[in-house]
Amino acid sequence: MTASVVARELGRLTPRDRLLLNLLDQHQTLTTDQLAEVAFGTLGRARNRLNLLLDRDILDRFRHYQRPGSQSWRWCLGPIGAAILAAGRGEAMPRPGAVRDATARLATSPTLAHLLTTNGFFVALTAYARTHDGTELSRWWNEAQCREATGNLVRPDGHGVWVVSGRGVPFWLETDLGTEALSRVAGKLTGYAALPHRRAYPVLFWLPTAVREANLHAHLARTGVPGAVTVATAAADNAPGGPAGPVWRVVGDPGRVSVADLAPAGNGAPWDGS
Repeated sequence: MTASVVARELGRLTPRDRLLLNLLDQHQTLTTDQLAEVAFGTLGRARNRLNLLLDRDILDRFRHYQRPGSQSWRWCLGPIGAAILAAGRGEAMPRPGAVRDATARLATSPTLAHLLTTNGFFVALTAYARTHDGTELSRWWNEAQCREATGNLVRPDGHGVWVVSGRGVPFWLETDLGTEALSRVAGKLTGYAALPHRRAYPVLFWLPTAVREANLHAHLARTGVPGAVTVATAAADNAPGGPAGPVWRVVGDPGRVSVADLAPAGNGAPWDGS
């Protein structure tokens, strides 16, 4: 790894390549399908470019053995990609071995499925905005960025601002894989109720099944929702068009609305852009 190698590759990067590097830097890993939705439009074009970047050590990838069939590749930064980003920030270039070690840790992380599901949620919103004028995912924060904004009060899995026709609706995301007790899931709302007014965004629970969603609503009907927190839920198996549509059920209301229809803040105050 030398500065001349990094400089040479830097000059060959397209704007879309830079987008991929920034996405993987912020969100650790995305699948081939997810990257195709975000940046390419077709799976074939995505595979061709991703494989080229793999050959140049700009990107790396991994997947687990799966039978029958094969698992989609999970993409992450390669040694040169990580070095390019470090150089852009004025940081020391990481050792290639350290970058490979980070990939190995990610590949064996027990939270990998949760991370991919969370990233997939935001990818779906981004892909929707690519084909629907007047919509935009103007902010997508990872878990670390959320912690910086909320301190020790709560640990959201993600945060976004969904813009429709110029109106921004911020939200916190809780990704549920159905592995935790519902009391633990509902218990997270106490922290959201303690957030300051300017962070009082609606809390979205993205659940795996409609059955899990119904059970959570039944639990919250018994225990109540603390404070003035706006809570909405949707189930992946009941939202074939993704999270952008009218698939969200606000706790206490039997109907379904879209993210754009949710209150901009916990008490209905307009979002101030912070």
